[in-house]
Amino acid sequence: MRFGALGTSSIAWRRALPTLASAPGIDLVAVAGRSPEKTGRFAARFGCEASAPEALLERDDLDAVYISLPTSLHHAWTAEALRAGKHVLVEKPIAVDAAEARDLVRLAEARDLVLRENFMFLHHPQHSAVADLLAKGRLGEPSALHSAFCIPPLPPDDIRYVAELGGGALLDVGVYPLRAACLLLGGGLRVAGATLRTRASDGLDLSGQALLVSPSGVLADIGFGFEHSYRSSYSLWGDRARLTVDRAFTPPPAYQPTLVLEEQDHVEHFTLPAADQLRRCFTDFAEAVRTGGAASAPEEIRRRDDAVACMELVDAIREQALRVPVADRP
Repeated sequence: MRFGALGTSSIAWRRALPTLASAPGIDLVAVAGRSPEKTGRFAARFGCEASAPEALLERDDLDAVYISLPTSLHHAWTAEALRAGKHVLVEKPIAVDAAEARDLVRLAEARDLVLRENFMFLHHPQHSAVADLLAKGRLGEPSALHSAFCIPPLPPDDIRYVAELGGGALLDVGVYPLRAACLLLGGGLRVAGATLRTRASDGLDLSGQALLVSPSGVLADIGFGFEHSYRSSYSLWGDRARLTVDRAFTPPPAYQPTLVLEEQDHVEHFTLPAADQLRRCFTDFAEAVRTGGAASAPEEIRRRDDAVACMELVDAIREQALRVPVADRP
């Protein structure tokens, strides 16, 4: 499985490319970026060729492209890669809105190519364990989901503070609890209300909350932001018990998750094996490419539908949110 990497981002340097370069059955052939100097450093570290972005997509020795560009560029470059006949794994979110997401999905389907977002947490087995407990009736009838992904303030020059590059807390960390709600509650989620704390100088969203409702009446409240101590968790409540998952979105590879099931007079802990969710993400993507038939494969259809549904929720939050301006940090 021959990969090219488009983008010289921090996550590519720290996490994605070290994992990709060491994954079995995967060959990192080339990396491309705007800066020849920076691209050269990436190529030297990972033992691959340096390339210009356009030239990377023209190569005939690549099966797929991993894209880690600013969010505002995801649509344009993913579309170019798909038109070039390359399967695409693009960093989350897939685009800046649902219209862009639908356009990419149509393009991938027309060319029978695998198109996925790099939501690593979806590949961690702790969520399958949650689904198993839910299916066994341990929670009873689900009624509520509480989920949050919040991080401390970023360095002032971080691109996630630049609106023109697709910045803002909703697109960066807010999409995680939204995608978790889609995973746990299924399709058809609607936004019942939302708030956004926005930077007074330019309206960039720094944090927010949203209330969702599923077709069966399960309520989900999500929180996200750049203004908090770290939190990455969700709790699913039923009429018999509550199940909590800590480090839900970013567990390190050596971390052993513990699911906490709280009943009326009983608390049970389920300690699970450690798992490298990023490695599993890459290897699962590669296997989907090898299998073929992406346009009609049920798993790929579900993933594409979920990507669009998540962006539809993003659009609805933007449309409905009560915006609360806050002073810029010094």
